[in-house]
Amino acid sequence: MKETPLYLFVGFLEGGKTKFINDTIAEGQFDDGAKTLLLLCEEGIEEFDEEFLADKNIFIETIEDKSELNPINLQALQDKHGAERVLCEYNGMWLITDLFAAVPRGWLIPQIMMFCDSETFFEYNANMRSLVVDKINNTDLVVFNRFTPEYDKMMYHTIVRGITRAADIAYEYEDGHAEYDDIEDPLPYDIDAPVIEVGDNDFAIWYRDVSEELDKYHGKTVKVKGLVAKNPSLPKDTFVIGRDIMTCCVDDIKYAGMLVEGTSRFAAKHGDWVTLTAKIVIKNSKVYGRKGPVLTAISVEKAEAPEQPVATFY
Repeated sequence: MKETPLYLFVGFLEGGKTKFINDTIAEGQFDDGAKTLLLLCEEGIEEFDEEFLADKNIFIETIEDKSELNPINLQALQDKHGAERVLCEYNGMWLITDLFAAVPRGWLIPQIMMFCDSETFFEYNANMRSLVVDKINNTDLVVFNRFTPEYDKMMYHTIVRGITRAADIAYEYEDGHAEYDDIEDPLPYDIDAPVIEVGDNDFAIWYRDVSEELDKYHGKTVKVKGLVAKNPSLPKDTFVIGRDIMTCCVDDIKYAGMLVEGTSRFAAKHGDWVTLTAKIVIKNSKVYGRKGPVLTAISVEKAEAPEQPVATFY
């Protein structure tokens, strides 16, 4: 089956999605003759010139209701135009995970870009935090439009980095020039120490950094406090160590943990708080269903629960 690239543009109303797509098309980025389906999931002030786009083999279809996001309907729209690729201006009030579930077989997403109005971004973050997290957590690049020298980059940077360290950040000024974010975020622990000591307040950051940059931690030794989870489905001589992590609000608290091997000689029970010292090896694991961090226990000591049991990124 031939793969269909789906380029996804996300963000809230008036964030700059339509302008970016229009500018990209005008600059000739899609002038290779391939038929392109442009899915519009919301209407803003800026519009598309359908006649101009048709001359470039770009055909617009509007998705007015989220129920229309399903593999059968999206495949039918692709077949209608014989599209070889898809662009999607996504509705900011819909979760990206809803689109992921609706993508037809053979559609692959090479890039997700998020566009934000610098002036209204903090209001959205304060009032619709879960939607902001959903967008930023899945994007490759966050663009802050209509930026001015008076705005403090660190305020924007801190919000994005509190959600993900993987996305690039760019600031586009009103005069048209853009700057990439170059603010460095030192980790709150020494990754080059003989034993990486993860503080109680730093578990979420450590967990995310290991998950995003696996190879950086291969062969490292870590000391970390966490909650033991045992399950009959786990391999023998293993347990999971983790914490409840809150990304944006109480409703999204989830237990996140890593597999620990060589545990049978320690008296840790399900639900115990322990301080674990272990060596990290990055390898394939059936528990993850992919390559991931597997910790080999060196010591397991019972511990008191942290002052704040739910880990956060702040």
